[in-house]
Amino acid sequence: MLLTTTQAAGRIMVALDYPDASGAEKLLQQLEGIPCYVKVGMQLFYAGGPSFIDSLKTRGYKVFLDVKMHDIPNTVKGGANSVTKLGVDMFNVHAAGGTAMMEAALEGVYAAVGSTASRPVVIAVTQLTSTSKAMLNEQIGIAGSVEEAVIRYAQLTKQAGLDGVVASPVEVEAIKAACGTAFQTITPGIRPAGADVNDQTRIMTPREALDRGTDYMVIGRPITAAPEPRAAIESIIEELTIG
Repeated sequence: MLLTTTQAAGRIMVALDYPDASGAEKLLQQLEGIPCYVKVGMQLFYAGGPSFIDSLKTRGYKVFLDVKMHDIPNTVKGGANSVTKLGVDMFNVHAAGGTAMMEAALEGVYAAVGSTASRPVVIAVTQLTSTSKAMLNEQIGIAGSVEEAVIRYAQLTKQAGLDGVVASPVEVEAIKAACGTAFQTITPGIRPAGADVNDQTRIMTPREALDRGTDYMVIGRPITAAPEPRAAIESIIEELTIG
């Protein structure tokens, strides 16, 4: 698949994994003008709050709020309603919460925007990219392979009416086969060739992930910890535009 520069940038979600807004601000200044998504995780959201999300939207960024909701359905419904009102473009829940909880998340979204208005993309976490088969079997208590668990959760997510899942790039093709090509995949565990693996166990390069069919790739430290973050993301964009 060949992408334009703008399309390639739009497939990249830069993980703003900073303890506060001031740290993220330094990176954002370096990335100014690059039409990428930004991912705001728990630590930064808890520190920066709704005002930080508002500042990102004012700058024109698309925002993936990565708070991984996992609670009883009514609580998740309320949480989904609140983050929808913030204007985020995407947020996630845990598929392990079950179909009733995921359906409640959508109810919260529609209560905020109405049935005909545009709404955020709602996705579910299947298994974290730090999850190995040994961890899945011995600690989480789920038998079988990681891929089998991911596919089962992806199918439940589709059944609940959500838009896609967070999964490692390794499982993208199997998810698309099981749930259809329109079912979105958001893939962390992306590491450009030569980058440190860090704490990820199921990883792939940006080009490999794109060729597998992923819709978005979450990239953090290879950009944020690079000596020149702008050069790092521009290199990844170039990789995605070359066949």
